[in-house]
Amino acid sequence: MKKIAFVYDFDGTLAEGNIQEHSLLGALGYDPEAFWDQVEELAKQQDADEILVYLQQMIEAARAAGTPLTRAMLAAHGSGIKLFPGVQEWFQRINQYARKDCGLEPEHFIISSGNLEMIEGTSIAHQFTRIFACKFLFDDNGHACWPGVGVNYTTKTQYLFRINKGIHNCHDSKRLNKWLDQDQRPVPFERMIFFGDGDTDIPAMKLVKTQGGYSIAVFDNKLWNEATCQEKIHKLISEDRVSYVAPGNYESASLLDVTVKGLLKRMGRMTVPGTRYLLPFRLLPSLAML
Repeated sequence: MKKIAFVYDFDGTLAEGNIQEHSLLGALGYDPEAFWDQVEELAKQQDADEILVYLQQMIEAARAAGTPLTRAMLAAHGSGIKLFPGVQEWFQRINQYARKDCGLEPEHFIISSGNLEMIEGTSIAHQFTRIFACKFLFDDNGHACWPGVGVNYTTKTQYLFRINKGIHNCHDSKRLNKWLDQDQRPVPFERMIFFGDGDTDIPAMKLVKTQGGYSIAVFDNKLWNEATCQEKIHKLISEDRVSYVAPGNYESASLLDVTVKGLLKRMGRMTVPGTRYLLPFRLLPSLAML
């Protein structure tokens, strides 16, 4: 069977909002809005990467609160993260469909600017071949002491190439930069589906789409009536960043479920010898509100 890759952002794509806001920031004595405002202001003052700044500020907030960040503590906060409808059952159902109905072997990956240690605490962490996300370095006492990996909007594309080449770690730059013929790469881009929701996903969405794969913009249906939500979706469509748009509902027979199954059928045909490759579908304006 030919491998395919489902690649997801996490915050706002599989789970509601920023995962640190569910319980962690409150436990550290922070109002979420005030925390992100502080991160943005410090990044501007220091001309720094916002992702690295937020990781550093989380460490500082934990020290000030007398509550060091440990793997166990972060995982515990991750266990309470609220996922979108149907996410729990999604993986088994879509895997079965890919294998039985389409002759494809699926793998699932996360590429997120959220916290690896929190995502590892969720009930779905075991579903992923690899979780690429921001992570901490830990000292001899098991306390987070420094940002270890920062995943921002441009570095997300690096991890797409790691998946493309079958490199499931963050540190091996030699293999990443080594030339590999397209037919030797485990997961070609045309057999990738990227799920994202926000600005940090745009380069990854565009890369997968322009290389023959598919990008899906997911939005929180409860926020649809907010102007900012509609504006974000409008821009993603008008600027040709995405192939499809769907609410964050992963239940059977949802728009997202039906769309992905259609893409899997298409990929299944493309892997049959002698079958003509189909040009990537382009979202029609009339479908923008689906």
